[in-house]
Amino acid sequence: MSKDRAMGEVALQMRMLQQSFDAFDEAAAAMLGLNRTDLRCLDLVLAKEPMSAGELTTAAKLSPAATTTAIDRLERAGFVTRSRDAANRRRVLVAATEAARAAEREVYGPIGEAGMLALRRYGEEQVAVIIDFLETARRVQEEQTTRLRGLPVRGRTRDR
Repeated sequence: MSKDRAMGEVALQMRMLQQSFDAFDEAAAAMLGLNRTDLRCLDLVLAKEPMSAGELTTAAKLSPAATTTAIDRLERAGFVTRSRDAANRRRVLVAATEAARAAEREVYGPIGEAGMLALRRYGEEQVAVIIDFLETARRVQEEQTTRLRGLPVRGRTRDR
């Protein structure tokens, strides 16, 4: 296979991988009774807790009002708690509950284990190349996301 054809196959496989991530997240959100935005917010809180509501707003790239709504829904679902920061009473901290940790283990534990098992078939140098590729792909994706956000909106716009 030529390098150009192989690179095209990588691009196709990345697209299919991204679609599989999207489908998995959709299924995870549905199983947990959440919408995709709430699932993304929960993932951010699980990764860095406690997290202030402002930090969550920035990380999720939501408005403060949308973040508050997501936190409200996650709190009603029993996945987060909200508390005042002892050092700054105006600051609200959001933390994952044990129910959220249990859901994380149930949803993401098996896929993590399957992924680790799949990676065992590669040698140390191959894993290093995979890591480098994934870091590069993430960086490219982030750069292109920034580029898209800077472009004017086309077509119909959503009512706000």
